[in-house]
Amino acid sequence: MDKEPMTKTGYEQITGELSHLKSVERPATLIAIEEARQLGDLKENAEYHAAREKLKIIDAKIAELNDTITKAIIIDPATLPHDRVSFGSTVLMIDVASGEEITYTIVGSTESDPTNGLISFNSPLAKQLLGKVEGDELKATLPGGKKEFEIERVYYKEVK
Repeated sequence: MDKEPMTKTGYEQITGELSHLKSVERPATLIAIEEARQLGDLKENAEYHAAREKLKIIDAKIAELNDTITKAIIIDPATLPHDRVSFGSTVLMIDVASGEEITYTIVGSTESDPTNGLISFNSPLAKQLLGKVEGDELKATLPGGKKEFEIERVYYKEVK
């Protein structure tokens, strides 16, 4: 079984979403199915079919979240050294071509949100950053092509 590293914040988000699905969304959908069933002929009952479809989606999401939780290994990045890029490190880099500053924090795949600077440790860029230190240059092969970065700073910053 593959283990899935994640921060405590990421774990709490997943368990919160799972709890909401189980205690709010699923019961409400079951009620909607029952109410739609009482409207009569099920063959042409759009409300019934929509509610059944929604229930399938909710059940699939519950199964997916349960699976993620069983694989979860909670890692507190605050306890790790950040002299080198590792899980939980925040990396400030300079795009050598443009001079643009870019900051990413390396997190678990379920917490990944690149638009907010959170990249999965499994992402192509994170894999190439792991183990690097301040001052290192990195020729990264990314989906959009090759880019060259200089690592300006590696540090720990709590993910919220």
